[in-house]
Amino acid sequence: MGEPSRRGNAVLVAATYLTVLAVLVLPVVLVMVEALRAGLGAAWRSLLDPDALSAIRLTLLVTLVATIVNTAGGIMAAWLVTKYRFRGRGVLVALIELPISVSPVIAGLVWLLLFGRQGWWGDWLDRHHIQIAFATPGIVLATLFVTFPYVARTLMPFMEQQGREAEEAAFLLGAGFWRTLWRVTLPDARWALLSGILLTTARAIGEFGAVSVVSGHIPGLTETMPLHIETLYNGYQTVAAFTMAALLALIAMATVLLRSFLEHDFRKGSS
Repeated sequence: MGEPSRRGNAVLVAATYLTVLAVLVLPVVLVMVEALRAGLGAAWRSLLDPDALSAIRLTLLVTLVATIVNTAGGIMAAWLVTKYRFRGRGVLVALIELPISVSPVIAGLVWLLLFGRQGWWGDWLDRHHIQIAFATPGIVLATLFVTFPYVARTLMPFMEQQGREAEEAAFLLGAGFWRTLWRVTLPDARWALLSGILLTTARAIGEFGAVSVVSGHIPGLTETMPLHIETLYNGYQTVAAFTMAALLALIAMATVLLRSFLEHDFRKGSS
């Protein structure tokens, strides 16, 4: 019984490793190889192109704004749905999870419907010389939508498990809301919060669908890194496209490694 079981485990482990190598590792390696096909100098020069630099700056700006806003919003949403019971709570939880199930392209179309020149508020915005669609604000809104659930969803199980006793004791001792939040609630859930922040960051950096619809794809102005990759590839600039893709892959891997390091450090400190 033990020998077949060991064989079965070995087969399962081998199949898992082969799947991971084929589906996850091999594509990243191929991207790196293609990026360096013309040499490191050519790859570096492609990243110094003005449109490429603009795409990198815009991606970092949008990611920073989306992460800050959704971290604050996610904390508040998680606190509300876990610490209180009220009518419509289930509907609120479903709305928080909505961006996960809705196609990002639909989110982009909704923002165009609202803020585009032919949209509901398009005339008013045009009269007041305010541009949201096909500009940075529209890209930020699209990214905010698709990345909203991550902080809230990672915090909710931990806050639910915490209960309300510690917070109620802090309130009775005279602590205000913010002091209770920072000194009582979040320290126990700091790993979940960090994990949600990193997931939000990674999702914001790599978002394509919603941003593609609402940005207008204007090189040097409204192209983020994923959009710039598409423009380069469609223009047969394969080295530049794969170089930008390699940079995105490196950022993603750095995010995963940071998350793993923080998780290991947290578990080590908790043990």
